Amino acid sequence: MIGTAFAAEGAEHAEAFYQDPTFWVGVAFVIFVALAGRTVWRALAKILDERSHKIEASLAEAERLRHEAEAALADYQKKQRQAVKDAQAIVEQAKLEAERMKVHGEEELRKQLALREKQAMDRIAQAEQRALADVRNTAVDVAIAATRAMLKDGIDAAKAKGLIDDAIVQLPKKMN
Repeated sequence: MIGTAFAAEGAEHAEAFYQDPTFWVGVAFVIFVALAGRTVWRALAKILDERSHKIEASLAEAERLRHEAEAALADYQKKQRQAVKDAQAIVEQAKLEAERMKVHGEEELRKQLALREKQAMDRIAQAEQRALADVRNTAVDVAIAATRAMLKDGIDAAKAKGLIDDAIVQLPKKMN
């Protein structure tokens, strides 16, 4: 009975739910949370969007830098290959030039040796001619001396022939 009496008493005191201050506090809380949550959500979404854009920009910059680095690497590799080719060409050119200089040097050496040999042969020929001239002059001097001696002494032919033979034998002694 108490329950029925309480229920009957409660029915008399029952107010409409919208008249209860707790209801309005709850409604105000829900509206506040909705408005505050919307504002917070917008701010949070804005911060996340900005962060997303920064990350996208960083990724795009990193991709651009990677492409630039790959292009620079390819360019440097190309330059390195060209430098190696140029160095090989320079080495080949130097070898050809060295071979050409060697052949030219050998040819010049042969020419110089031939010239010196010719000069030596010319000097030898001149020395032979001088020696022959000296021998002739000495022979003439000996013959003239023998002739004077023959004329002076009035030598007979046999004695003259002996003097000439003697002069010829003495000729090498007089040439030294």
